[in-house]
Amino acid sequence: MACQIVYHNGNCLNTKKPFAHACRLCIERCPHQAISEYRQLDAKRCTECGACMAVCPSDGFVDQTMDKLHDYLFEANDIVLNCPLAIPGGFEIPCLGILDKDNWMTLMLLAKEKSVTIMTGVCAKCEDRQACATSVQAFKQVHVDWPEHASVQIQVRPDEGTVGSHIEEGAGSASQRIELTGWRAKSMKKIEEWLPNLTADETYPLPRSRQWLLEALEKHPEEKIPYQALSIANSCTSCGVCAAVCPQGALQKREEMNPIIENADHEDKIQSLRLILEPHKCVQCGRCVETCRPQALSFSIKPLSHRFLTGKILLHEGSPRYCNRCGKRIFDHAELCLVCSTSEPDSRGSFFL
Repeated sequence: MACQIVYHNGNCLNTKKPFAHACRLCIERCPHQAISEYRQLDAKRCTECGACMAVCPSDGFVDQTMDKLHDYLFEANDIVLNCPLAIPGGFEIPCLGILDKDNWMTLMLLAKEKSVTIMTGVCAKCEDRQACATSVQAFKQVHVDWPEHASVQIQVRPDEGTVGSHIEEGAGSASQRIELTGWRAKSMKKIEEWLPNLTADETYPLPRSRQWLLEALEKHPEEKIPYQALSIANSCTSCGVCAAVCPQGALQKREEMNPIIENADHEDKIQSLRLILEPHKCVQCGRCVETCRPQALSFSIKPLSHRFLTGKILLHEGSPRYCNRCGKRIFDHAELCLVCSTSEPDSRGSFFL
């Protein structure tokens, strides 16, 4: 049987915007060392535990059954998920390890409307227990940050062989609605089963787990979920590097020009600088925090509704600074630029690198 995990190169943060410290979460967190340095998946080693999916911030690795899972979650009257080692229930997932923080919050939002049950085998006896433990840790963190969430039941019910192996995917599952017609369509489906990499060229701006979270949250406009959002301190110098390195476009730098000044350089026309955040686009990769020289950026948990999560937030507004001697634009709280400061070491505006 072909491996169901595929690599979406266009979704990978390293492809979207190259960075000095490339993201290697999928490689480092794979418990079976099935992912090479070039993101090639070794199907013989891969157990489809989903660890690479849960840690990847942008859907670089995705299970091909995720679209069917989405239809089941949002269309079934009651949600029952089971891993391969548990008693067959409503929808079989490869492992609990595929559920990241956004997935857990989606299930908790759906639990406000219908019952949500997850059945697992004895994870301690499973070779994928490391991936399962990572997912459970994400669940515990959400529970701490959002203690009033709707109940999601997790039951340990191993399959002892007393139940048939047939698994129903629910009345609303996509697999029961899709009917392929014609030999060409059937042949393509068979090829995709043999060579999963043929379907690994899909690219989309937001990971599926984030899309599902927004879809579930939209049904409860007054509900606020704990979201890891960016905060900014007064030490911000309005340099705009954070917006430049953001691979998701979640941060944007906007320059407000002075309409009175004419026949001047672009820098001289800038009246104010604004840093805009679109929270739902942020995947918490941490590049902005890492590159912020004055260490003005940090992540903190904030309760956000659907309106604020999908809106645009003004993080910071400041004015450009210029060197007191040569008048060049500077991106620091010093009084002199680097050239002027190094030419006069005793100046109080000196740089210390």
